Amino acid sequence: MYTRQYSTLVLLLLAATVAFATNGTRMIGFDARTAGRGGASIAVFDNGALLYTNPAGISFVSNALLDGNFSLMIPGLDFSNSINAAKGKTNYFPIVNISYINKNESDFTWGAGAFTQGGMGADFTLNHNLFRDQNGNFVQQEYHSKLAVMQSGLSAAYKLTPDFSIGASAHLVYSMLDFKMPYSLSPSVMQGVANPQTGLTFGQMFAAPPQMGGFGYTEVTAAATMDKLSAFGFSGKIGIAWNANENVTLGASYTSPSPLTYKSGRATMDMTYQLNDAFGRAVMGVMQQNPGMTPEQAQQAVMGMFTQLGIDMSKGVVAEYDLETKLKFPQSVGIGGMFRLSENVRLAFDFEWINWKNAFDKMTLILKNGSNANINRMMGNDGNFELDFPMNWEDSYSTRLGLEVDATDIITFRAGAAFGSNPVPNATVFPVFPAIVENHVMVGLTYKLSSSFAMNAAYEHAFNYAQTALTPSLLASEYSGSTSQLKESIFHLSFSWLMP
Repeated sequence: MYTRQYSTLVLLLLAATVAFATNGTRMIGFDARTAGRGGASIAVFDNGALLYTNPAGISFVSNALLDGNFSLMIPGLDFSNSINAAKGKTNYFPIVNISYINKNESDFTWGAGAFTQGGMGADFTLNHNLFRDQNGNFVQQEYHSKLAVMQSGLSAAYKLTPDFSIGASAHLVYSMLDFKMPYSLSPSVMQGVANPQTGLTFGQMFAAPPQMGGFGYTEVTAAATMDKLSAFGFSGKIGIAWNANENVTLGASYTSPSPLTYKSGRATMDMTYQLNDAFGRAVMGVMQQNPGMTPEQAQQAVMGMFTQLGIDMSKGVVAEYDLETKLKFPQSVGIGGMFRLSENVRLAFDFEWINWKNAFDKMTLILKNGSNANINRMMGNDGNFELDFPMNWEDSYSTRLGLEVDATDIITFRAGAAFGSNPVPNATVFPVFPAIVENHVMVGLTYKLSSSFAMNAAYEHAFNYAQTALTPSLLASEYSGSTSQLKESIFHLSFSWLMP
């Protein structure tokens, strides 16, 4: 009777929630045991990942527990637009998690752990319409990203009754961030005054159509490198756990947002190709207005024009900056349940809301101590300014379902799935930050090497997801109508040691 009731309940939950979930930049499972059952952990009180997912659950771990996990993530990326059909470089990302839960006879339990919360990384070599040599051939550009987020700290739980516990975690967050790619902005950011008599700015000059004496750009682009960024922050978690009866356990948890300011970074902005293109357009305009002028004469005339604008061509347009970046990782709320269908079969689920909308709305870039007088002149500043990189992510939901079967006293088999919604909008999707996968499937097993020591393994596959960007893209014209694709394979291996 219990089996029929619980099976019906889980099928109803699956029918109600299969259309929702997310991954974003976050891992689905934090050890092989939880990954094998679809990432369900909030109400399954047998693993060190509880320190991250629901600290109250550690009250019900049977013994002191040491968990060590190694995962290997292998993403597969593709990008296409009108001038590209490219596969991303195959990268291998090692991920390590470790946790310890101190269990004793009292109602108080504590634990400590270090977890890789998530991240992403991509590498492409792509064509860009601006970056061409003198013969019009593409000069391919590097597109690179690396984001890693780790957490470590202490957790504690207290049993208010023999069957009900509350818990909390205090975690230090550490993150690293790198980018390299062409970076495009509206000409309006160039606030330097080109013509003091009329008040015409460089931005207005670059945007104005050629028949009005401008260059006709809708965007200006620099080859940008932003690296060596790192940040520390804080994440707090609270949770509740309930052993309802021998067949049902329930849990819920809340994770606070984590604002991060990445410091000690360096940025290089190289506008050489942009200025060369503008110079070429100016030369063509002069020759059209003066049909008898030679190309050499037109170039000399344009050199004089740029000099009058305060641009010293001998100094180039490559600037170095000190860089800070602001980014916030989201708050979330999760609930979970575990149902024992029979002596050897268990079914678990997690459901989580992740508040990306109030976190990844934008990334603020703070550039300081710009070293190039020409760029400072065009930007109308002293080498210190801020830019907002739009992201506009949306809130998302995640449903994780898993089944465990004890085949023998020493072998447990697992299978699971995670169903997701993509938080990245079409307006801001781009190839080196494609956190767009939605649905995962997993399989796993545990092999008990002894009564206190077990090996856990799991395989996780995220199905390929393709997303086409809006036209126009909020980021750059090169992304308008482009298609980004992502799939992932993740291998998990962990060891669990139950201590006396």
